[in-house]
Amino acid sequence: MNIVKLLAEVALLALFGQWVLGLLAGAQRERNLFYQIFQVVTRPLVAGARFITPRVVIDRHVPIVAFLLLSFVWIIATITKIDICVSIGVHLCK
Repeated sequence: MNIVKLLAEVALLALFGQWVLGLLAGAQRERNLFYQIFQVVTRPLVAGARFITPRVVIDRHVPIVAFLLLSFVWIIATITKIDICVSIGVHLCK
């Protein structure tokens, strides 16, 4: 469960970083090296979100869908980890 939670956190931070950098760079964001790196990292997530969303959802909203889906994955992983830690004892959960 820790691996799922960690992967979700990294992906969420990459999507958030891409969004912030897109705001800061404006129209020049496609030529920004770090924005391009974030695009490479988040491309599979956005493609997966595009695959499961209906065509009514426009392409510019698909990263938001990916962010929300990853947020749900992170919340479920966190709740599961807490449940496991409570059931086996907090002192055994590291």
